[in-house]
Amino acid sequence: MTEQAIQLEGVHKYYGKVHALRGLDLEIQIGEVFGFLGPNGAGKTTTIRCMLDLIRPNQGKIEVLGIDPQSSPQAVKAKVGYLPGDLYLEGDFTPRDFFRHIRKLRSNHRPWDDLLELAERVDLALDMKIKTLSQGNKQKVGLVQSFISDVPLLMLDEPTLGLDPLMKQEVLNIIREENERGTTVFFSSHILSEVQKIADRVGIIRKGQLVEIAQTHDLISRALTRATIQFKEGVPKSSFAGLENVDILRVNDEGQAYTLEIKGEMDGFIKRMAELPVRDLEMHRPSLEEVFLNYYKEEDEEA
Repeated sequence: MTEQAIQLEGVHKYYGKVHALRGLDLEIQIGEVFGFLGPNGAGKTTTIRCMLDLIRPNQGKIEVLGIDPQSSPQAVKAKVGYLPGDLYLEGDFTPRDFFRHIRKLRSNHRPWDDLLELAERVDLALDMKIKTLSQGNKQKVGLVQSFISDVPLLMLDEPTLGLDPLMKQEVLNIIREENERGTTVFFSSHILSEVQKIADRVGIIRKGQLVEIAQTHDLISRALTRATIQFKEGVPKSSFAGLENVDILRVNDEGQAYTLEIKGEMDGFIKRMAELPVRDLEMHRPSLEEVFLNYYKEEDEEA
């Protein structure tokens, strides 16, 4: 294996008869933000747990920062800030006590004032007993603890789970700032708008298999774009002849109003529009969510 932040080759994981990961191949570049997308049960959390040796795959190879987590699990954990997706926190201790305890257990920890600032940014009460906190505030505790050590890699499993919209945005800002410091970020999510905002690349997982991996903007640009056109006068359908990536969805009787779908590159379509008497043109570029749902729709149709 070449040296990347994360590499997986042919990783399989079974839970009894359930085939949770089906030959997963994945490479994460050092310094990037990678969004790992999929609904609940797709294999996101299982993948992260295998990378940290919290569970072991039945087959395949994994390296994290050049280390095999099965042979050196503690060496991997020492270099990774981890937020689990199934975070469970109870007890009479406070977040402040919890963070102090974790700092004693970990090396290369950040300055205490940095953690206090981070807690303030996510509006976390440091001196309430953890068992009395809401699930959203417990999520904030988990997020802050993942930043305790100054490490080269963050693995965040659903980092905004249970947070209100304003706090979700603040968490995304924190992740982006951490990446700008040089930290590689691998985070899973089923909230596509979040991934679209901060991820350099996206991997879409379905039933334990990667169905797509691409630059975020490339994934969106490759998807269908819908165009609604009003012409100054009637235009025949033959005006769109030769545009292989353009499909006519609707046209009114007068030929003055068209709805089209364009797949991929827009250059030919734009040039043809310049030759026609266009009164108004509206373009709808798909969001990452629309792209994602389209992949799942195609898979269901094939099944």
